[in-house]
Amino acid sequence: MGTYIVRRLLQMIPVLIGSTFLIFLMVFALPGDPVAGRCGERACPEAYVAKFTQDYHLDKPVLVQYGYYVGKLVRGDLGTNFYGNSVLHELAVRFPTTLRLAVIAILFEIVVGIGAGVWAGMRRGRWPDTVVTIGSLLIISVPIFVIGALAQLIFGIKLGIFPVTSTSGTWWQLLLPGLVLGSVSVAYVARLTRTNLVENLRADYVRTAKAKGLGRGRSIGLHTLRNSLIPVVTYIGADFGALMGGAIVTERIFNINGIGSFIFRSISQRDGVSVVGAVVMLVFVYLLMNLLVDLLYGALDPRISHE
Repeated sequence: MGTYIVRRLLQMIPVLIGSTFLIFLMVFALPGDPVAGRCGERACPEAYVAKFTQDYHLDKPVLVQYGYYVGKLVRGDLGTNFYGNSVLHELAVRFPTTLRLAVIAILFEIVVGIGAGVWAGMRRGRWPDTVVTIGSLLIISVPIFVIGALAQLIFGIKLGIFPVTSTSGTWWQLLLPGLVLGSVSVAYVARLTRTNLVENLRADYVRTAKAKGLGRGRSIGLHTLRNSLIPVVTYIGADFGALMGGAIVTERIFNINGIGSFIFRSISQRDGVSVVGAVVMLVFVYLLMNLLVDLLYGALDPRISHE
């Protein structure tokens, strides 16, 4: 197991370098003037433009700029943004808020999504199955910004249960945004769990287990559900990384000062260093979650070995 983890961590290095190169190329090779609008409505003084260009190596070819960036990255430095602040510090301040938001969304997916999928799968063709199918299709068809605005209106303004905005980022303030963020994924998890459970309930090994006298509860808990959860775990693991980066809309709706809002503001201000730094961090989180999912495979299905 230890060898497998070390090998996977080493495999992350070329993936991380390749992804950062593509991100850097997309941000800095595209046409645009990073100095534009930096001095308000007036044009920036030539001395300021010259120093800005020199500090960020903007007069060098993009490959040379990338070389400077990688040199800092291997030392754990994500660079200094166009406003003179450390990108690593900016991300470290906002990361706990977005992490809490993603954790709430993931727990919502696991508890409600898997629970609804099992409930529907065990009652295939009956009214619970119909309710889960229609409900999940309804949630999937509604855009996330509409769900967020409705939740804000109903639970924040009309009923007054949750705060409308989440400026300080406490667990209570992030509860409603987290549920909104995970709502679409809950529908996918429910449908995925339901489909795999129904398929495995008809499998030969389940019939054999029942024929040997294994009770219904144990046959489902020990065999059917564990095998059905493998693709669900894969989806949830990949979704965690997506939630960290895809929280832009939810964070904007609820005024959350997290990674999503930081990326949105950096893009609107053409702050390329901040954009690259934030995306590099998200890629790293995504790779770690994929490693964790692969390790969980062995726990769910002993036939899958990492040796």
